[in-house]
Amino acid sequence: MSDPRFFAPPAPLAIADIAALTGAELRGDGARTVSGTAPLERAGPGDLTFLDNKTYADAFRQTRAAACFVTPEFTAGAPEGLALLVSKDPYRAFATAAGKLYPAAMRPGVIFEDEGIVPGAYIHPDARLEAGVHVDPGAVIGARAEIGSGTVVSANAVIGPDVRIGRECAIGPNATVVHALIGNRVIVHTGARIGQDGFGFAMSPRGHLKVPQTGRVIVQDDVEIGASTCIDRGSTRDTIIGEGTKIDNLVQIAHNVVIGRHCVIVSHVGISGSTKLGDFVVIAGQAGVVGHIEIGDGAQVGAQAGVMNNVPAGARYGGSPAQPVRDWLRETAFIRRLAKKGGADKGRES
Repeated sequence: MSDPRFFAPPAPLAIADIAALTGAELRGDGARTVSGTAPLERAGPGDLTFLDNKTYADAFRQTRAAACFVTPEFTAGAPEGLALLVSKDPYRAFATAAGKLYPAAMRPGVIFEDEGIVPGAYIHPDARLEAGVHVDPGAVIGARAEIGSGTVVSANAVIGPDVRIGRECAIGPNATVVHALIGNRVIVHTGARIGQDGFGFAMSPRGHLKVPQTGRVIVQDDVEIGASTCIDRGSTRDTIIGEGTKIDNLVQIAHNVVIGRHCVIVSHVGISGSTKLGDFVVIAGQAGVVGHIEIGDGAQVGAQAGVMNNVPAGARYGGSPAQPVRDWLRETAFIRRLAKKGGADKGRES
């Protein structure tokens, strides 16, 4: 449930309109309205909720919500009076409806609630901003930077010289964007760092010589970059983040990395230089990926995995060193059995 201090209560939305928006099949009174969202167990008569996991079936049977997105298999357990929005993917449908109810929660907003260029922003006279750009106090926009309409640059963010940022983007407080080309509808959360030096040195017993990092970061449309994530610019090639990719907080992406379209990179992942990810790759939390390898389209890498070799398209890998999930689980079970057997043998000897 939202706090009205942070997200204004939405205008009531008819359940029939929600069904039309999401393509869900409506079963119940479509003329009723909802004016908020809540989990099943806390929802009241004006709330919209969802069920996509049998773990919450009991809460579903007792919910007081006005309407609920649900898969066909759970419809029989609905309480009396609950309007059902039947969908193959209730969570995605709920996300669509919630975005309609709470548009301000879809991207970072302005900190200083005036419109346009707020006093205290520092904008170089050679920068070019389209109409409708908002810049908060303390933000710095460098020479020849270009920013598209509808973009928000929050307090104390830094946009470097010659950077290009598209339309309807959001650059969060204290974020830094340098040596980068940013597409449309990109979200950069608080404290993210985009385009700084890659970690490149010519190692030697005489000392480590810095290698100039002369590439760029290219971020395509509809990418989201989490708080305090770092994306290094390329050394001799570009670092590229593909369209629709979602990157969590505290991720490190090194120079020359190429990430495909619609990937998901979860918190604390580190991807070393010149590695290439295909489309729709998922890398779970705290996984580490060595440099100069490829992870194929649709591959999934488990949490805390250590990826040291190429991963085929569609494969599921886990463990450290990472290997196919079935092999990793079999190996883990075998080691566990050996440990138990060793303990039992030691007990008989004593």
